[in-house]
Amino acid sequence: MLVAIDIGNSNVSLAINQNNDWIHFWRYPTIRDESPFFYTMKIKNDLLEHDIDIEEVEKMVLSSVVPSLTPVFKEILPELFPAPIVVVGPTIYPFISLKIDNPNEIGSDLVANAVAANAIYKKDCIIVDFGTALTFTTVSKKGEILGVAIAPGLKTAIAALFSKTAQLPEVPLDLPALPVGKNTIHAIQSGILVGYVGLVTHMLAEIRKEVGAQYIAVATGGLSSILHPLKDQFEEIDVELTMNGLKIIAEAN
Repeated sequence: MLVAIDIGNSNVSLAINQNNDWIHFWRYPTIRDESPFFYTMKIKNDLLEHDIDIEEVEKMVLSSVVPSLTPVFKEILPELFPAPIVVVGPTIYPFISLKIDNPNEIGSDLVANAVAANAIYKKDCIIVDFGTALTFTTVSKKGEILGVAIAPGLKTAIAALFSKTAQLPEVPLDLPALPVGKNTIHAIQSGILVGYVGLVTHMLAEIRKEVGAQYIAVATGGLSSILHPLKDQFEEIDVELTMNGLKIIAEAN
């Protein structure tokens, strides 16, 4: 078995792969100043509940875009699983070359996305990741990351409105049927969700102007299926893309 851990800005995702299938997937909140004990108990409880035999774990792979939590998980993971750990970083990226100014700046999750997309689709590709940030990672079929574009994610945009305005409520991420809002919640849903349909469509068009019309688009991330009008824009919506990339990286190291 392989254990893959992806520490993101909103969630820590932990998945277990057995015989090339992701058999378990858990999410924990990302709390930057939380103690190792908090995450240890969360993971132990899930392992016990699902009767996971930790002796069957052969390798772990860790990706993190939250520097303060990286040492926390490097400390607790060897205590939870008796297996070697691969920590994803610029020195071990396989099959991918970074055509960017500073390889240390790119998130390891975006590299994992690129590794997986390159291995699975074998085409020039734009990976749209709907997470805390909305990211567009452009990777050639030769395995070159050409660059990234970053915008606030859907939840981040709505949370910003909620936190920065006195009278606007926090609203659910439901795409409205019509763009002209008849109440405050409808108005925010329209402005953010309908607006992001335009943002994604325009960004894909502009990226293709620069790199070529042959670039397919693949979506991933927990919110990738919310914007239904974008479905035809994507070759596939693959919520396991990041974990599959981490698996490929672990197997290559």
